[in-house]
Amino acid sequence: MPDLLILIAAAFAAGVLNTLAGGGTFLTFPALVLTGMPPVAANATSAVAVLPGYAGGMAGYRRELGTLPSAQLLHQAGTALAGGLAGAGLLLVTPDTAFTRIVPALMLVATLAFAFGESLRTRLAGTNTTGPLANTAGLFLVCVYGGYFNGGLGIMLLALFALQGMTRLHTMNGLKTAVSLIVSAISVTAFALAGLVAWTPALAMMAAATAGGYLGAPLARALPDRVVRGAIIATGAIMTAIFALRALG
Repeated sequence: MPDLLILIAAAFAAGVLNTLAGGGTFLTFPALVLTGMPPVAANATSAVAVLPGYAGGMAGYRRELGTLPSAQLLHQAGTALAGGLAGAGLLLVTPDTAFTRIVPALMLVATLAFAFGESLRTRLAGTNTTGPLANTAGLFLVCVYGGYFNGGLGIMLLALFALQGMTRLHTMNGLKTAVSLIVSAISVTAFALAGLVAWTPALAMMAAATAGGYLGAPLARALPDRVVRGAIIATGAIMTAIFALRALG
């Protein structure tokens, strides 16, 4: 019961963070590992816990997604599906010992993406320096990362869309949420079929994250963006250091 309460609290806080600016994985994954779950199973269970937020976000961006050509949406959906499945498959063949060594690097990538992703997106906005093949390859690789480890996926997608020439932030957010939902859904399906998901904590965390996301909206309007982002970056840095020490020890 104490472990379950820790996980519910972490998931609720993650739901709040995701509503504020993102970064909920910085809490759900470490909390699961803290309760004694093997890292690969913790990563899979964390992916389940944050899944409902993507579905709600995609519903909220229906109008923006409707402005994009159907052919583009289908192409990106197919690429996201393939990338997410490849990333999930890669995780399934990664031993816990190897994943424990990889986690600090993944956490660091997610933290840096969160810290610098917004400024990178702004600088890249409207550049459109890549061609169709490079765009597809870029999306596939980012989705492989998302299927393997979800942290920082949304920030990376926004930077990628900016590099591809997109400039309307709401449309980019809608597409980011749709791609994230596809990547998460296919990876969660693969994890579930492989028996990696601990369903009791996963379902409790899903409910807590949903409640946190809903209740986080008023907080998002009240807190300065700089404070929120600083807190999330600090959390990511601390968790990166903790997992680095665990890997070395």
